[in-house]
Amino acid sequence: MGNLFSRIIVAAILLPLAIGVLWLGGWWLTGFGVVVGLLALHELWTMARGHRPIVIAGYLGVIAVVVGAHLDGNEGMVLALAPTLLIVFILAAISPSPSASSLTGMSVTVFGVVWVGVGLGAVVVLRDASFDIVLAVLAGTWGGDIGAYAIGRLFGRRRLAPAISPGKSIEGFAGGVLIGTGIVWWILYGQGFTTVESLIIGFAIAVAGPFGDLFESFVKRDLGVKDSGTLLAGHGGVLDRVDAMLITAPVALLALWAIGSL
Repeated sequence: MGNLFSRIIVAAILLPLAIGVLWLGGWWLTGFGVVVGLLALHELWTMARGHRPIVIAGYLGVIAVVVGAHLDGNEGMVLALAPTLLIVFILAAISPSPSASSLTGMSVTVFGVVWVGVGLGAVVVLRDASFDIVLAVLAGTWGGDIGAYAIGRLFGRRRLAPAISPGKSIEGFAGGVLIGTGIVWWILYGQGFTTVESLIIGFAIAVAGPFGDLFESFVKRDLGVKDSGTLLAGHGGVLDRVDAMLITAPVALLALWAIGSL
């Protein structure tokens, strides 16, 4: 239970900070998103250094996508990706690496910009739409994660994805989905959303969260590392803390679009 207690302590420290920035919104959140994005991307570049990512282009791309999200929503993010691709190509063409494929370097760079940039940009878009929505995404993601870990430790018997993350269980996954869905429903119901709409959004977020975590675990396993970084001491790096949000925020956007609320 020690690891569960550690997770709760980290959440208790980070959650007020995250909620405070989300409450302020605007350029405060955009700036915070840029800092988090650069730190997360730095960790990814460190893990994937053997693939020679085009670092400067990746950093500029994440900044452009997050800022674009604040300036013009989803369209701003998409428009920011086009010049990013051009910059990635130009820098790869003028500084070819004899020890690694230029295509590999470009692919890793664009992958990082889309994964980190669009994930954090989606958070900005959600906040610009409503504080309640982005709060629901954050609470549902973290609450589902803590619930899944606790239930998995107590009742987990069958492994969910043993080749990627041996510690995750089907029982924990199911429990986390129920808890995450309930948290989102509790926050959104009555705030302009019906019961059905709140449950749809909550279910989408709660299901996406574990896969966001598995996604990063798959990347780390492929790159042969355990944690993305050491910035948060025994709790890994920034990417380890925001991995689920990088998936749940875009999925929440899709859910809101599907029910016609965004």
